[in-house]
Amino acid sequence: MEIWGGNRAIDEHVLAPGIEAWVHARPHAGDAAGGDVHYVSACAGGKITRFAVADVSGHGASVDGFAQSLRGLMRRFINTPDQSRFTRELNTEFARVAEAGIFATALLATYFAPTDQLIVVNAGHPRPMVRRARTGAWEVLDGATSDAPGIRNLPLGIIDPTEYAQFVVSLEPGDEVVVVTDSVVEAPGPSGGMLGEAGVLGVLGAMSACAPSERIGRFLGAVRAFRPDAEFQDDVTVVWIHHTGAAGPRRGLVEHLHTLGRMLGLESV
Repeated sequence: MEIWGGNRAIDEHVLAPGIEAWVHARPHAGDAAGGDVHYVSACAGGKITRFAVADVSGHGASVDGFAQSLRGLMRRFINTPDQSRFTRELNTEFARVAEAGIFATALLATYFAPTDQLIVVNAGHPRPMVRRARTGAWEVLDGATSDAPGIRNLPLGIIDPTEYAQFVVSLEPGDEVVVVTDSVVEAPGPSGGMLGEAGVLGVLGAMSACAPSERIGRFLGAVRAFRPDAEFQDDVTVVWIHHTGAAGPRRGLVEHLHTLGRMLGLESV
């Protein structure tokens, strides 16, 4: 079940068993559409909530058509349980429809409510940030590097075929995960250079407490405070996920393991 998706401006809140999330997207320079694509879907049973954020090379209206093509592909493959397979299929089809030189980074994250786990695939996208409620500290969220042969986790449309590895993160109540597009990472920092990954972590760590609905606005305001006269030089998308710990569907262990196995590509579908 699609909740919403596209490449237009949006400020939306989604509430699902175990999590709530906010999605903010703004095309570059006030354009009606841009190269950032967001997609949110949830299964009717309340067990699975899936987020997809992609960033087509270029920005604003000039890449609107490719962004819409990518959104269409997301709709086509969103129900593929195994995210690695989902990403491989996206890559194959996007490589087919995109012009030479056009590519897209993508971050796919699926929350599985029965086990409080987030399953992540990163196709060349800025790494998400996670705040652990137990420590209050922000850190980069990344999976272990695989030693398996072959090309892995490249942006969509670069090389086909490409393999995509996924990793699983267990969440506890109060944990938060933030996904951004590269316009945030590449924004000017206090020294005049790019803010970078470390700078984004610093901004998040320095934020004062505020209502959940105000977090993205407060965060982007803090990023822009280093250069208040400068606009973001690309489309901007931020997804802020908060693990509420609210009880999700609790069915039999065998059923949960079967569903999780399909999502991780451990069982045939």
